[in-house]
Amino acid sequence: MWIKGGRILDPAGGTDVVGDVFLDEGRIKGIFPGGTPKATGDLIDAAGCWVIPGLIDMHVHLREPGYEYKEDIESGTRAAAAGGVTTLVCMANTQPVNDNPAVTEYILKRARAKGCVRVLPAGAVTVGLKGEELAEIGLMREAGIVAISDDGRPIEQAVLLRRALEYAATFGVLLMSHPQDLGLCGAGVMHEGALSSALGLEGIPAIAEDIMVARDILVAEYTKVPIHLTHLSTQGSLEIVRRAKARGVQVSCDVTPHHLLLTEACVCGYDTNAKMYPPLRAEEDRRALIAGLKDGTIDCIATDHAPHARDEKDLDFDLAPFGTIGLETLLPALITLQVEEGLDLLDLLARVSSRPAGLLAFDGGRLQEGARADITIVDPAKAWTLSEDGIHSKSKNSAFLGRTFTGKVMATVVEGVLVYEAR
Repeated sequence: MWIKGGRILDPAGGTDVVGDVFLDEGRIKGIFPGGTPKATGDLIDAAGCWVIPGLIDMHVHLREPGYEYKEDIESGTRAAAAGGVTTLVCMANTQPVNDNPAVTEYILKRARAKGCVRVLPAGAVTVGLKGEELAEIGLMREAGIVAISDDGRPIEQAVLLRRALEYAATFGVLLMSHPQDLGLCGAGVMHEGALSSALGLEGIPAIAEDIMVARDILVAEYTKVPIHLTHLSTQGSLEIVRRAKARGVQVSCDVTPHHLLLTEACVCGYDTNAKMYPPLRAEEDRRALIAGLKDGTIDCIATDHAPHARDEKDLDFDLAPFGTIGLETLLPALITLQVEEGLDLLDLLARVSSRPAGLLAFDGGRLQEGARADITIVDPAKAWTLSEDGIHSKSKNSAFLGRTFTGKVMATVVEGVLVYEAR
């Protein structure tokens, strides 16, 4: 397969040239700046488009097994392909929980049979996500997990976090922590502040995140084991991470597109698609996250794709579940940020390609000869509006419904196979 005439962008190698890419046997066999007349066989015309490494989303909820009415591996990977995501890490809060090798093997088997992009499972840190005893981390690693996380719940006991980090180091997996103090969160449903009081909704204070970020970092510093903090949302937590990195702590973090683009103001109409965990924060928090991208404090951008059925999200705001989908709006959101905030394009793309690949010790996220042929082709100038009819996910609970984006995925290639093409 030849990809012809596109702007080739590779953050890992600092490449930004117009040319052709040749794929064969699942690998990139040649990159030709300026193009080549030798191209024969299957051709993709990428003129006017960006040719970038297939995106890596390190935080996705596929819901299978157990919650297939919300999403399953087939529909979730189809949505990923439509969003230019070629590799995703699926969280362990399924039913049964992915806390043992049998569930890990089931997920991988289903992904091979029904998935159209690469699925890398994260195993649970604790049995049943209950925070009481460690799960079978070593056996799950042998079965194929790449990370451990109790996402959806924090690891409340510091002693368990310490032991989990030690096991993570032993077996070579990344521990991804969901930093929230549940006691401080209480029954909160949105960011705590003047707006939550005006709306009559119980709030989740920023300090609930900040405290656990600080605790997690101190434990990681003591054990000298890397830790990854997921979906950070507050100015305070980013500053704690920034200071920890400055003193040499092995801490990394990610943020979501919705926390980068949206604020608590989206809750004003009691739209449950704007209810997420952690909640949309104040504008000063959003600006702090963008500053964290600019100065390198934030390592990755991940969607926390969290599908829910319509009847669940149709409940009153207090009762509706937390979460928004995001796989199909990841790249358009990045383009919006790049344009509106003047962010460096290659640096921004690295947050969804080479950097998560490095954290996960995964062979991917680069456009170089010999690399896996995981490639996304995007038209950066194409305007489109997100509607329910256009969503490939089973669930439609996007906080961006009705928003017009500029930038659309035109094709997605996984190991040299075209798995998505826009119509």
